[in-house]
Amino acid sequence: MTIEYQDSNARMSQVAIHNGTVYLAGQVPSDASADMRGQTEQVLARIDELLAQAGTSKQNLISAQVWVTDMAEFGQMNEAWEAWVVPGRPPVRAALEAKLAKPEWKVEIMVVAALPEA
Repeated sequence: MTIEYQDSNARMSQVAIHNGTVYLAGQVPSDASADMRGQTEQVLARIDELLAQAGTSKQNLISAQVWVTDMAEFGQMNEAWEAWVVPGRPPVRAALEAKLAKPEWKVEIMVVAALPEA
């Protein structure tokens, strides 16, 4: 069994690839001063980068988990998500309200994608 890890430190990896599937760690915004939509756009851009690094794209998403700190701002997250997701190819998704590791973060997103077939 081969598992490839990318962007790793002693605690975790940002990407793990196994058996044609790419698993991303939860991604958070780099600029926490942005509103929910802005933070979500940052997270989705980082997801795009990591998926490309792994050899795939949002075209091949399988699933997503979304955590937001305030459901009152859920609509802003969905606006960014809907502008980003590939039309006709939305992944299965769960979204819930949660307290995140840093209080200034409003959103964290974790995805799983398939590698394209050769």
